[in-house]
Amino acid sequence: MARALRILIPGAHYHVTCRGNERKAIFSDDNDREAFLEKLRGSLAIYQVELHAYVLMSNHFHLMVSTPRGNLSEFMRHFNVSYTSLYNRRHKRVGHLYQGRYKAILIDQDNYLLELSRYVHLNPVRIGPHQRNPIQEQIRELEKYRWSSYPGYLDGKKKQSWVRYDSVLGQIGESRAKYRQFVVEGMRRGYTTPWEDVTGQVVLGEQDFVEKVKHRLS
Repeated sequence: MARALRILIPGAHYHVTCRGNERKAIFSDDNDREAFLEKLRGSLAIYQVELHAYVLMSNHFHLMVSTPRGNLSEFMRHFNVSYTSLYNRRHKRVGHLYQGRYKAILIDQDNYLLELSRYVHLNPVRIGPHQRNPIQEQIRELEKYRWSSYPGYLDGKKKQSWVRYDSVLGQIGESRAKYRQFVVEGMRRGYTTPWEDVTGQVVLGEQDFVEKVKHRLS
C-alpha cells in the first residue's frame, strides 16, 4: 500500500497520532508521561507549532496541532526521535518505539475542529474497560484523567501555558461550561468518529475545503 501523502501547508490544522510498535505500550510509568510532555513542550517551542488538544493513552497518543510555518514533518521528526531516544535510554532498550510513521490528517478547522477535540478528549473512556461503565462514572473518570488537555478546557486554573484553548472554545462561545456539556452530550448519545468523512486518507473537511486543498496542491 502506498504511503499517505503529507500535506504541509502554513497555518493548517492537523490531527496527529502515533501508535507503539506491535501495539505495545509507549509509556512504562508516569515518569515517561512527564518526559513525553516535556519533549512535546520543547518541540512545540522550537518549531513554533501550536497545540490545541492532546491525550496520552497506554500505547498511542493523539495531538491536534496547527503549523504557522508549515513544518509538521520537521516538528514530528524531532519530537518522536527525542522521546524515543529518552525512552530507550531510560529503559535500556534499542530499536523502534513506534509502529511506522506518524499519521496526520489535515483538518477543516471551521467544520471539524470542535468535533475532533471531543473525539480526542473522549479517548480515555471511549476505548477500554471504562466504556462499559455508567455514564456518570465515565464522566468522573474522564474529568480526573491527568494525561489530557481536557482539564484545562473545564477549569481555567488548570490551563497549561503551552496549549491553545481559544481556537476550540471560540467555536462554542468561549464557554468552558458549554464545552463540558458538549463533551458529555457526546457520551450520552454514543461515541461517533469523524473518520468516515476523510478524503484520500489525509483530508477531513467539507467538499469546498477539499477542493481548495486539491487546487493548492495542483
